Amino acid sequence: MEHAPFPPDLIELQAEWQLTYAVLAVPHPVHITALRRRLQTLSGRLLFHPYWSGPGRTPAARVELRRQARAVGWRP
Repeated sequence: MEHAPFPPDLIELQAEWQLTYAVLAVPHPVHITALRRRLQTLSGRLLFHPYWSGPGRTPAARVELRRQARAVGWRP
């Protein structure tokens, strides 16, 4: 089953999440508490984004969202 195209703001949110996670994952990151809070905030925004309330939203769509976010060049 195909998924509806992802809205640009959802791709951007996922990309920001991935970047924040990558920064937090380095040895001895600076501002750990702020990064963790940012990751929690982004996680909530991703989870409750209106896109996911539509019909047919599958776990595979979340995998594809992560792939597309990486493809647009949002890397640390």
